[in-house]
Amino acid sequence: MLIAADGYLFNGTTHDRRAASLDLAGALPTLKATVLVDHVGLARPETRTAGPTVLWEDAATRAEYLTITPVPFDHPLWIVFSSGTTGLPKGIVHGHGGVLLEHLKILGLHCDLGVGDRLLWYTTTHWMMWNLVVSTLLTGAATCTYDGSPAPVARPDILWELAARHKVTVFGTSPPYLLAMAKLGVDPAVHDLSALRVIGCTGSALPASAYPWVRDHVGAGIRLASTSGGTDIVSAFAGSAPTTPVWAGELSAPHLGVALAAYDGAGRPVQDQVGELVVTRPMPSMPLYFWNDPDGSRYRDAYFTAYPGVWRHGDWITVTGHGSVIVHGRSDATLNRNGVRLGSSDIHDIVERLPEITEALVIGAEEPDGGYWMPLFVVPAPGVTLDDALREKIRAALRTGASPRHVPDEIVAVPAIPHTRTGKKLEVPVKRLLQGAPAEQVLNPSAVDHPDLIAYFAGLGAERRRLHHPHTPQGLS
Repeated sequence: MLIAADGYLFNGTTHDRRAASLDLAGALPTLKATVLVDHVGLARPETRTAGPTVLWEDAATRAEYLTITPVPFDHPLWIVFSSGTTGLPKGIVHGHGGVLLEHLKILGLHCDLGVGDRLLWYTTTHWMMWNLVVSTLLTGAATCTYDGSPAPVARPDILWELAARHKVTVFGTSPPYLLAMAKLGVDPAVHDLSALRVIGCTGSALPASAYPWVRDHVGAGIRLASTSGGTDIVSAFAGSAPTTPVWAGELSAPHLGVALAAYDGAGRPVQDQVGELVVTRPMPSMPLYFWNDPDGSRYRDAYFTAYPGVWRHGDWITVTGHGSVIVHGRSDATLNRNGVRLGSSDIHDIVERLPEITEALVIGAEEPDGGYWMPLFVVPAPGVTLDDALREKIRAALRTGASPRHVPDEIVAVPAIPHTRTGKKLEVPVKRLLQGAPAEQVLNPSAVDHPDLIAYFAGLGAERRRLHHPHTPQGLS
């Protein structure tokens, strides 16, 4: 059975999803019924699209008693899709028991949720964080959900207002949200956040610059819990706990039961230097299998080819001498400047702090002649033009805030930066588009927040190849 909303409202605009729901229903041969929820007023009989659907209010008329069917520990629970930051999304099948254990651990122990607590974690149903929010009920805590833009123009502090109104104890968000709050001049402390004790943050690396802002504008006694995990395990590898210290720009410790390490190229664990994030022993919520992968080859290729028998996640991390973890970004998107590895998040953090820049994306692309091109794409703030003076300001900020190696080869103004539906920058797909890879082999347009940007960046790559590598066949760089 497919249960679908007629649409949704976001930042003042109504988005009609009836046609998309019917397309999905048509692609499911075993579907018995589609139930349409009248969410934005489009599902009324006189306005809804014709099709094999029944309205929610017509279907939800019977009272049924809940019955429990015991299943094996590894019985399939759900299929979740990877965000598509490195290519086409993967359908990942998880099991009942592993997810139950992992979610009870992360929510009950790391977040310290229990009866009387309230969690508000802004997310979308595209993201595994939605699944985690539902699991809050395992702990006896209540969930607060919000439908709409997290920072509407008229009320950019609406989530903080809701946290105050409902006495939220754990507030969950992402690094871009906290950085946007600082840029917009929002001061959450004007609301009564006395019940709040934890701010969870995940989705990308949280820069050190965000920590003082949270301390000064939310509360000095609130634990800022930066966390790193993934849809692959629908849980976390490292984060925070009530018993761990907090260091700016660092994740306090590996999560309970996670045999986490940083490996060098030879498969040796390293400390206080950058390495691949690996997990050397199984976690309960590792996937059962990938959808449409009968022999398991795609699953093995995704995680176990670099170090046989060891899960390689695809992130660069540093495990510090005091036990914390620093995330530098995707290892397949890591910049390689003259043999020195650079984290893209280090560049994004510095550039996006400039008031003239709304957002930035840096990539490093190997070129047909053996060269290496490291452009920085920026979205100027409203009313700002990227001129030579602003370019030099960006270069100077990177030289002083990071190093001369972090200065890009070129700074290019773009209309927007493409993200997954969960807000993650599409670093690897943009790199591959610029190198000439066919778009259909790189990403799924439905997984991109602005699908029109796919053709835009592919066009930028084609123009560069025409000017700098005219003898390279298109698509073969």
